[in-house]
Amino acid sequence: MELEVDEKDLRSAGAELLTDGRRGLRIGGWEIESRNRSILTSLALQQWEQNLQTCHLPEMIFGESCLVLKHVGSGTKIHFNAFDALAGWKQEGLPPVEVPAAAKWKFRSKPFQQVILDYDYTFTTPYCGSEMVELDADKNRELGILTKRESGEISGGSSGLHWEDCEEQLDVAALALKEPILFYDEVVLYEDELADNGVSLVTVKVRVMPSSWFLLLRFWVFEQLRVDGVLMRLRDTRMHCVFDESANPVILRERCWREGTFQALSANGYPTDSASYSDPSIISQRLPVIMHQTQKLRVPGNL
Repeated sequence: MELEVDEKDLRSAGAELLTDGRRGLRIGGWEIESRNRSILTSLALQQWEQNLQTCHLPEMIFGESCLVLKHVGSGTKIHFNAFDALAGWKQEGLPPVEVPAAAKWKFRSKPFQQVILDYDYTFTTPYCGSEMVELDADKNRELGILTKRESGEISGGSSGLHWEDCEEQLDVAALALKEPILFYDEVVLYEDELADNGVSLVTVKVRVMPSSWFLLLRFWVFEQLRVDGVLMRLRDTRMHCVFDESANPVILRERCWREGTFQALSANGYPTDSASYSDPSIISQRLPVIMHQTQKLRVPGNL
């Protein structure tokens, strides 16, 4: 459902909606745009397989969907897209998890074909976003700055931007304030139903208020492993940037990875009904944390 924004709230915040059919807005020196497009065509899928050097990709890839947040003065661009997310999956190369014998036939492309799963078919990715300094398209190419999508490479060069570890935490109280929401959207990057045995999903949500922007990039897998086991893997990346007069705004990024099984959680007294664990928003605080990191990026000065 599309958010209805009060024109008075936009004017009061000094914001303006994007034009020419684009979905997003300009506010506080930032241009924020989301694009929700259809899944890849078979021809585009073949090109992605070639560029990613794999013949295994999720069932639904929204290759032209993306979220872009650009700091206009400096050209700093934070963006989220399916290609880079899958490049992260390919690089990490986790071993495959157990597949129920009853579901193996669904992975066959031919009858009686032997199934050997030697890849992470949950498409788990460490992806936490892409960034670059975008002067303009021609200048970037002169400098050799290409996105992974443009270069067709799995590992790209430096963007010139540096995230540093920090002790600061996301200001939960500030994010809970009752502010008008000037823009909100959710973009699905890719999804797979794991042979009708669960779900693997990557989404990014963005919320823009008069004081700041906030986003959540989430990888979520919920998979039935066997009669008594469900794998749950949650990888969240949250980013928050406060609008101020500084030419060098700071973006705070929090990454949190959680993982567990239905069997382990039920042994600790949580519900024994696996259906209770299908919603990541509900289960997130119950899953054990296996990685937590907070970093910040100081946006370079205006060009």
